[in-house]
Amino acid sequence: MRLLVLGATGPTGRALIDVALKSGDAVTALARNPAALGELSDRVTIVQGDATSEREVAGAMRGQDAVISALGRGNSLSADTLFSRAATAVIAAAGQENVSRLVWMSSFGVGDTFASAGLVQKFLFRTMMRGIYADKAIADAAIRASGLDWTLVYPGALTKGPAKGAYRVADRIAMKGLPNISRADVAGFMHRAAHDREWIRRNAVIVD
Repeated sequence: MRLLVLGATGPTGRALIDVALKSGDAVTALARNPAALGELSDRVTIVQGDATSEREVAGAMRGQDAVISALGRGNSLSADTLFSRAATAVIAAAGQENVSRLVWMSSFGVGDTFASAGLVQKFLFRTMMRGIYADKAIADAAIRASGLDWTLVYPGALTKGPAKGAYRVADRIAMKGLPNISRADVAGFMHRAAHDREWIRRNAVIVD
């Protein structure tokens, strides 16, 4: 499969590239700073560009079978409308390039998943994460309304641990405490979801 990865220079994106390459996929990575992927230059097609630019996303999307977004804001709690602008660009580019499959990483607690959160989680989502989650909710709603074959992935707190392959994933999971999930397992699930039809037009909540 020919995959376009957004957010490729972040930790989840890098894990996703590793999984895709091991499976034999042809990977294209859209990156504002291609030098951050320099060691992969002989194994990945690296396109310099901004995920919020429709023109640049469309150029990278040309000829792809699916798009997987692992966009994130790192340690920042400011969304800066990254997710809503990127979703707008990706949806428009997908229409231009006739690419229908999109796997998009959101966060547990965004949108309807908030109702399943525990008390501690709800407090964090309403305070520290409020701004970034509001922007993610706008992005998710746009993707649902796009007509694309989307999967929206809602991981718990992301960790640096290795892939276990024994995670829980479902349309809805009632939470207690602060459940987490390794970025490696999220990457593995997103890659699998892009290759089959099981999760098309479904939410995927994923935790250990």
